[in-house]
Amino acid sequence: MPTALSSPRPAVRSPQAPPLDTCYRVETPEGIDLVLRPAGLLPRALAYSIDLLIRGAILLLMFIVLAVLGQFGFGLGLILMFLLNWWYMVLFEVLNQGRSPGKQVMGLRVVHDDGTPIGWAASLIRNLLRFVDILPLGYMLGILSCLLHPAFKRLGDIAAGSLVIYRDEKPVRPALPDVPPEQAPFPLTLAEQRAMLSFAERQGTLSAARRTELASILAIPLDAPPEQAEAHINGIARGLLGPAST
Repeated sequence: MPTALSSPRPAVRSPQAPPLDTCYRVETPEGIDLVLRPAGLLPRALAYSIDLLIRGAILLLMFIVLAVLGQFGFGLGLILMFLLNWWYMVLFEVLNQGRSPGKQVMGLRVVHDDGTPIGWAASLIRNLLRFVDILPLGYMLGILSCLLHPAFKRLGDIAAGSLVIYRDEKPVRPALPDVPPEQAPFPLTLAEQRAMLSFAERQGTLSAARRTELASILAIPLDAPPEQAEAHINGIARGLLGPAST
């Protein structure tokens, strides 16, 4: 006779289970869901290395120029080096949409946890706390924090409430076929106009048989032979956007 101890137990899924991907989902006050893609350790390290090389080149050039001023130039160079090291990242992040030159090359940007552009306070905190991330040697604490945090945050990001994400490129509208514009033989509803444009934009991803099949559906309403329906749809789509649209 089975006992309570021997009876099978249903599997219980923990509500704290880690996500299956690295997407970071944010809900705006307007109720819109944003999906951000946090950047991992390697692209962040490469971006920082690029910025480090740029700063090194600037410092080298600066000390060469200031060398002609002797001791005064050396002291001025130390002040400028301090300002460059601590304000280089902050100025670029706040004034260039969260992108230092290194992050721009790697396609990254810094934002607040809610996806909004980073401000002065958060940028100052995340960059001033680099002296903690760098301890005890070679950014060891920062590397460990990035590897262990689900959104790849170093300690400065955790304190500042900031997030380094991939910058999504603006979508490029597919080009329409280069055909003479035509006028539809009957007034088109908004849904029909969208269908015409969608067909013309997507036909590059469709096989010839599939294009013919879809175009033949509209052959009768367009009052055109099935083999010419595709050309008529492309012409109507071109006419909807105008002859200069690409």
